Amino acid sequence: MNAVAVFDAAINRAAAGIPAAFTARHASGSLLRFDPIAWCQDAIAGDEALLDRCTGPTLDVGCGPGRLTGALTGSGRPALGIDVSAAAIRLARRRGAIALQRDVFDPVPGTGRWQHLLLADGNIGIGGNPHRLLRRCRELLGPAGFLHAELAPPGTPAWSGIATVQTPAGQGSPLRWACVPVDGLSALASAAAMRILDTRTEAGRWFATLTLR
Repeated sequence: MNAVAVFDAAINRAAAGIPAAFTARHASGSLLRFDPIAWCQDAIAGDEALLDRCTGPTLDVGCGPGRLTGALTGSGRPALGIDVSAAAIRLARRRGAIALQRDVFDPVPGTGRWQHLLLADGNIGIGGNPHRLLRRCRELLGPAGFLHAELAPPGTPAWSGIATVQTPAGQGSPLRWACVPVDGLSALASAAAMRILDTRTEAGRWFATLTLR
């Protein structure tokens, strides 16, 4: 089973109310836990402070079942969610969100014009290369745009590359992912010609807002 199929299966289980948590283990020994049950909720503690910053057109990268995209749309703010998971996109649309099954590195509507971009729920790990992802985010944003990213707590070991997925049914295929702690963001931002406006914590979650230099 490939990584996208793992996400599809887990999201379908979570939407049905069945426990669906799975883990990804890096060669360094670091372990990252994914909980699709949380993604399927209407809101998670800390979401409101994140969404309050999205005052204009917002691209939600790795939107999952559309928790954040749907909240923005429901409040009258234009938003588009993208995700590689067909199951996620189906659930996002069921919430009333506008969502496309799309890889962030493929052509995306509004490239170079988005006012806000979200990388929530650890999605700064997408693709296993945060340098490449931040450079792509820079391309997607407008000249005065903002990137709002959720990060691992300070002191968390950083890693990137290939991780091995472990599901309740057994070992899945490799997953390209990364873990970026808040205190490891500065060098990444600088390499992507972005600057950090602020970092903050809310409800046990860590966030940063970046803009173009």
